[in-house]
This record gives sequence, C-alpha cells and structure tokens, in this order.
Amino acid sequence: MLPAALPWDFIVILIVLAIVVPWRGAVRVRALMRRDALTSVDRIALYASTIAFQWLATGIILWRAVAHGYRLADLGLSLPSPWLAAVVGVGLSALISFNQAVSIRRLASLPSDKQGFMRALTLKLMPHNAPERLAFFALVTTVALCEEIIYRGFIQRLFLNVSKGSIAIAILGAAVFFSLAHLYQGRRGLVVTFFAGAIFSAVRAWTGTLIPTMAAHFVADLSVGLLAPRLLRPRTPPALEGASAISAGADSNP
Repeated sequence: MLPAALPWDFIVILIVLAIVVPWRGAVRVRALMRRDALTSVDRIALYASTIAFQWLATGIILWRAVAHGYRLADLGLSLPSPWLAAVVGVGLSALISFNQAVSIRRLASLPSDKQGFMRALTLKLMPHNAPERLAFFALVTTVALCEEIIYRGFIQRLFLNVSKGSIAIAILGAAVFFSLAHLYQGRRGLVVTFFAGAIFSAVRAWTGTLIPTMAAHFVADLSVGLLAPRLLRPRTPPALEGASAISAGADSNP
C-alpha cells in the first residue's frame, strides 16, 4: 500500500498541472487568437511543440511515479480484462464520435455571429491541409496517450491513495485537473471537459485500464480536427456565389 502523504515532487507536479499548465495554455491561446491568421508553418510548429511538451511531462511523471512505488497496473497501463476493455472502448468511442459530430453540426447551423469563441478557436487551430492533418494526427495520438496517463493514470491514482481508496474522490480530482488543463477553451470548455473527464475517469475505474479512454480520447480529438474545419469554414453568401458563377461564365466566353 502506498503512503497517503504526498512527497515533495508530487506536490510540484500537482502545482504545475493545476496552475502553470492552465495559465500558460490560456496565455498562448490568447496570443494566437490576437493574430489575424496562422500559416501552415505556424500550426505545424504549434502541434510539434505541444507534442514535445506532453511527452516530456508524461516521461517525468512516470519516472517519479515509478520511483515512489507505483506499478504500471496502478497507472492503468495494464489490461486485466481484454474483452471488457474492447467492448467498452468501442462503445465509448462510438458515443463520443457521434456526440462530437452532432455538436459540431449544431454549432455550424448557427449564424456565424452566434458561433462565438469556439468557432474562431477551432478554425484557427485545426488543420487545413494534408501536411497539417498528418501533423495533427501525431498530435492527437500524443494527447490521447499522454493526457490519459497523466490525468486518468497518475492523478486519479494519486487521489485514490490520498483519499484512502475513495473512488468518488479519485474521479472528482482527476476530472478537476483535466478540466483545468482546458482553461484556454473558456467557461464552457471547462464545464464540458469536467464532465467528459468524470465519465472517462469512471470508465478507467470500472475497467482497470486506460485503453478504452485512450481510444475514445483519440476519436474525440480526431473528429473535431477532421469535421470542424470543413463544417465551420466561412460560407460564401448566395449573392456572391451567383456573381462568381456569372463571372466564370463570362470568362469562358470568347
């Protein structure tokens, strides 16, 4: 049984995850949103830096966790029931994919001036061409693996230990830290990621593994990256479309 008292390095990790990561994420996104547009190089560089940071953070956390007696199974990096993990993973991924598609289509159906911050953020940060989509695929894979290890693996287990086995406190603690990491998405993003995090934490507690939540996390982010730029892109007003067609017809005449 691991001790309930927190070692100093765990306290540092918690401070970084609760304060530094949300603050830096919010500052970075605000700076990006103030720019008129991002180039393809800008987006790929953003993806690459995020990938590097997440793997670095995950490596440090795994190093310190193992140093303090955490086993891979404690962190959800095992597969106690393959069939349960497979069924739950497929079901959760399908549910998340459907919800993302419905949410994006609902947002796209609103007038542009009603779509707000999330539309602007999505159009600016999501991939727009094949090279960006390839880099984004690497980003989504990294985020699905690393964030699940950090929040549903380490943080959830840490709260389970300090609460002396309370699954409810472990789920709540992991969900809070996960939502704080998405502070840059604004108030609505905090609420959505909190409830999504709570569901994912409950699945991790039920199945004993991170495999289903890694799969669902990957599907959720990939769905946004592929659907949102196509469905939320600015629409050409009908009058301009007609003018363009007339112009094209005139240009084709000798």
